[in-house]
Amino acid sequence: MRLSHAYRVLDFGSEPFGIWNLESLLEIRDLTTAFPAEKGLFKAVDGVSLSISRGEVLCLVGESGCGKSMTALSVLQLVPPPGRIVGGKILFDGRDLLELDRGEMRRIRGERISMVFQEPMSALNPVFTIGDQVAEVLRIHRDISSADANRVAVELLGKVGIPDPELRAREYPHQMSGGMQQRALIAMAMACEPDLLIADEPTTALDVTVQAQILRLMERLISEGERSLLLITHDLGVVAEVADRVCVMYAGVIVEESPVRDLFADPGHPYTLGLLDSLPSPGDRTYHPIPGSVPNLADLPPGCRFQPRCPRAREVCQKKEPELKVSGNRAVRCYFPGKEVL
Repeated sequence: MRLSHAYRVLDFGSEPFGIWNLESLLEIRDLTTAFPAEKGLFKAVDGVSLSISRGEVLCLVGESGCGKSMTALSVLQLVPPPGRIVGGKILFDGRDLLELDRGEMRRIRGERISMVFQEPMSALNPVFTIGDQVAEVLRIHRDISSADANRVAVELLGKVGIPDPELRAREYPHQMSGGMQQRALIAMAMACEPDLLIADEPTTALDVTVQAQILRLMERLISEGERSLLLITHDLGVVAEVADRVCVMYAGVIVEESPVRDLFADPGHPYTLGLLDSLPSPGDRTYHPIPGSVPNLADLPPGCRFQPRCPRAREVCQKKEPELKVSGNRAVRCYFPGKEVL
């Protein structure tokens, strides 16, 4: 899936907001999603901009609590109340999803944009069989009889590698392993052959062998139809394996965007470098964690959000948050980025 894309910088006024593919399927522009707090609104997603072209795999990376999942839920307009989208645009195939009514959004959700959620046991309904849940997607979005929907559901379960799909279709979620449950979720998500698949930590609760199988399955299903994938993960090993481009997110903002090979060869943001340094190395039994923790989004530090944890922090970092600076096909939000980046 190593694709070659043409890029441009999109500029809203004085500050460039990100790198954009010339033929984007999805463009998120300055998206802000907020929740009420004692001191007003806190922004779980704060001015995020990114794009995905057809056939591309974009990985959104960062620690827990940085806003990755909330970005995905915002695209689907599934932000849990009392949260709400307070600014920005979400352009899908040229249409702003935020301007659609609920009926129009329901038609797109599940048919043209689908999501594989992180916890299959929470996403699957325990009182309906797996086959019924896959068939329901087809009955909602396709002009198809119940008998045909059930037949296609069995075919989909077989396509995602579930053995004896006719028998498994009659089982309930609790009768399946975690890996089989995740395959069933992927079958549901791919039932209507969506243009964009969003996968939120799809391999987190699985063992290493099953993780590899699920990733290979998703790669195959995406490449078969020139579909796009937004993969949310904190696992940089997964990123190296499947991504075309990477957006690194920290405390609600994008701090770095880069082609995957450039990111690993020369990380620009100190947070990205910290994530890479925390990976285990062959023959090295020492552990190199990033000190501190992600800040409370309702009480952010002054200046750069990463500066309390940053080894490169200087006085200027405490006074003003750096802008996202773009150079070629890379972007970094840092006053002192890696030497080869900007």
